[in-house]
Amino acid sequence: MTTLVFGHKSPDTDSTGSPIIWAWYLSTVKGTPAKPVLLGEPNTEAAFVLRHWGLDKPGIIADVDAGASVVIVDTNNPAELPPSINEAKIEAIIDHHLLVGGLKTKNPIDITIRPLACTATIMADLMGADLAKAPKAIKGAMLSCILSDTLEFRSPTTTPHDKAVAEKLAAELGVSIPELAAQLFEAKSDVSAYSDAALLRMDSKEYTIAGKELRVSVLETTAPKLILDRKAALMAAMPGVAQEDGADQVLLFIIDILKEEATLLVPNDLVKQIAEASFPCTFTGDTVVLPGIMSRKKQIIPALKL
Repeated sequence: MTTLVFGHKSPDTDSTGSPIIWAWYLSTVKGTPAKPVLLGEPNTEAAFVLRHWGLDKPGIIADVDAGASVVIVDTNNPAELPPSINEAKIEAIIDHHLLVGGLKTKNPIDITIRPLACTATIMADLMGADLAKAPKAIKGAMLSCILSDTLEFRSPTTTPHDKAVAEKLAAELGVSIPELAAQLFEAKSDVSAYSDAALLRMDSKEYTIAGKELRVSVLETTAPKLILDRKAALMAAMPGVAQEDGADQVLLFIIDILKEEATLLVPNDLVKQIAEASFPCTFTGDTVVLPGIMSRKKQIIPALKL
């Protein structure tokens, strides 16, 4: 049986690259047939990474068969996984997010969840000396994942170990970290082809506070004006996206990678109340700028309250 390796829905660079990396490791090093799959179309940055390193885009699946052998990476949240995930045979979880709960396994499994900025960093550690066997494309994907998740080491989730692994990979590949990061962020910032609804879902997590179901979305960019110019349309699309996704509200944080700040769109009183309860706020009409806020995982989700 071939093991399927996948990350979360709305795959970003880490949830696109890490399945490829781990499927290579299982198949080539461990002798366990495995293939990477995605739970949706990769975002613009992830698509760039595939092209840049000459990697095939994994197939996209909507669900898993009962009894299918799977490895879950870059999430442990059932809401971000296939509907039938608890019917599958989960072999392992490799992740760097908080433990959500709700997954059921048919047998004891390997679980590795570490407080690092990127799943690919954990994979580098798990591979150990075997990482030396990896081809250029696999190491390149790993480096790209780390630079993406750390925002070139700007994110507060970055650890010295993430940086050390990235610098070692870059040296082995002969790659300039600033140049590759600039290419990644340029690709990430090109959202012109996305509809407003697609933008709201592109990098999104589900979260509940005070009985309110939230879709907490972030858009990381070096060109925030391109997104803010669409502010009215994005806010108009929020009620429809929330209704379709079974949420009460969409929160959209636009992360300015270079200024190291977030802008939260404030379409109604509920979002205003959440913002006032969660952050030191100065409102400018229907937006609020949050200096130093870069990470949904470390700075946004833990702060949210109502």
